[in-house]
Amino acid sequence: MSLPPCEVSWFSALCDDDYEFLGVPEPQLASSFEHCRTIALTAEAGGFDNLLLPSGYALGIDTFSFGAALATSLRRMRILTAIRCGEMWPPQMARQIATLDRLMQGRLTVNIISSDLPGETLASGPRYARTVEVMTILKTLLNGEHLKHDGEFYKLDLAPPRITTTSGKCPPLYFGGLSEDAREAAAIGADVYLMWPDRMEAVKAIVDDLTARAARRGRKLRFGYRVHVIVRETESLAREAADRLLSRLDDAEGATIRAKSLDSQSVGVRRQAELRQAASGDGFVEDNLWTGIGRARSGCGAAIVGDPDQVLAKLKAYRALGIDAFILSGYPHAAEADLFARHVLPRLEHGPLTL
Repeated sequence: MSLPPCEVSWFSALCDDDYEFLGVPEPQLASSFEHCRTIALTAEAGGFDNLLLPSGYALGIDTFSFGAALATSLRRMRILTAIRCGEMWPPQMARQIATLDRLMQGRLTVNIISSDLPGETLASGPRYARTVEVMTILKTLLNGEHLKHDGEFYKLDLAPPRITTTSGKCPPLYFGGLSEDAREAAAIGADVYLMWPDRMEAVKAIVDDLTARAARRGRKLRFGYRVHVIVRETESLAREAADRLLSRLDDAEGATIRAKSLDSQSVGVRRQAELRQAASGDGFVEDNLWTGIGRARSGCGAAIVGDPDQVLAKLKAYRALGIDAFILSGYPHAAEADLFARHVLPRLEHGPLTL
């Protein structure tokens, strides 16, 4: 069966998530405009379609500010800007999204995040209810429609802002979460459902479940897969690179890094921990899927490890399950982006995701 091109994105380490040796901070790899811009330009030169700009509070630099500063440096690649629901008044968020989209000449996509805010702990149900409200408000205003919203968190009656996106429509909303509340929120308001690494059978089950949930609401979802990659000329060299990445990791420091994330107790993070626990002694939980990354990282905690043919085959296997987009990363990010761009990307039929 012929599949349409998939979107292949890279990751810019705005949240101090770049290492030569996992868990060993190095000043030259810390989040800064210069360093993250280098990652972005490397990804654009390599041919990637999109670039995830993550969001954090305790770590790194601000996502929107970086995106605005980066926008005029990019000529082709999109950016996927992460925003945390509740951080900003939604009408003002709509204005910022529209402005950044114009700076990007219409090449903006948005990653909706529903984790707790700094200093706040909100139960899952209300937190995802707020997320649905934010997605609804953004889509209404950015589609140029008058907003009449009477929700639990926001009560608004206002016209859309004068500044619109280039297309006059809301950019695609990418969103992930594994809990029941998160899945329902995705079915209601997301355009692209993102998932973290898992075994093949679990990936298929998630795609099937979210497809059915969206269909019950008369909607269709596209699917994205967030995973690290370690690709080398041979499988043995790739495994050596994985071992080297962990060679200086202190387990206590790894636990400290994992705990810093605002979503460190989420269902998705717990699932990544379960994968690590189920892995073999060398950290592989299935062919070419290595969980060692998660020893010093909250969230996406596994990597595709192998030679170019193995990595390409793994990505194509995910495509056959219904994955339409990949958000990839590797350590150090600029170097691994270059390796993937040379060894694998030209062999994937890819392009920006269309909705």
